[in-house]
Amino acid sequence: MAPRPAPSFAGRTLPIISTADIKLKHRELVLTFDDGPVPEHTEAVLRILDDAGVKATFLMIGAQAQRNPQLVRLVAERGHTVGSHTNHHLNLKELDPASARAEIEAGIKNVAAPLQSSPFRIAPFFRFPFLLGTRQLCNELGKRRIVVLTADVTVGDSDPTLSPQRLYNQAIRRIVRRGSGIVLLHDIHARTVAMLPGLLADLKRKGFTIVHLVPAISVARRARRE
Repeated sequence: MAPRPAPSFAGRTLPIISTADIKLKHRELVLTFDDGPVPEHTEAVLRILDDAGVKATFLMIGAQAQRNPQLVRLVAERGHTVGSHTNHHLNLKELDPASARAEIEAGIKNVAAPLQSSPFRIAPFFRFPFLLGTRQLCNELGKRRIVVLTADVTVGDSDPTLSPQRLYNQAIRRIVRRGSGIVLLHDIHARTVAMLPGLLADLKRKGFTIVHLVPAISVARRARRE
């Protein structure tokens, strides 16, 4: 009997319109990268993802997108999903509601701007800085059909005391313990870039697959055009 082919590391594409649509099976992961884009590291992350043959979601800071519009376009051109993460990465729970709304709106506007002259569009995906939001803001975003992404696994790559090896050890341990879910990383740290190829290779060996989140609305629109 011929051996069964190994499963592809690139898993399914999952169109979503709300967080309720994110139903992952055992050993299915969603890769998300926050706080970019930055010239020093975002392009390196893209090359690593290309080499692994997987797609991710990049939740970008508006001010970073303003400074690096070509990187916003590059992320989209490589087939990844682009969402927003406020304009200046402020803790929205510490702001009054009007200021928090303004910070969210400026982030969406500045991440969307570099894509306006391209075939790509920002996804209605948002993540609160520090994963800290308010019920009021969540409800308001939900009414606008903006999906608020949380995280099931934080690998801890914002910790400057971690070497790439220690970060890798911590990341693989947390992911394996969880078994599936949305993984939060950052495309702004050299330590993340250094450990990412080994992490992805190990996850593939362990039978994990990477699910690509996309907006259900854009999928429906594309189907109508076709």
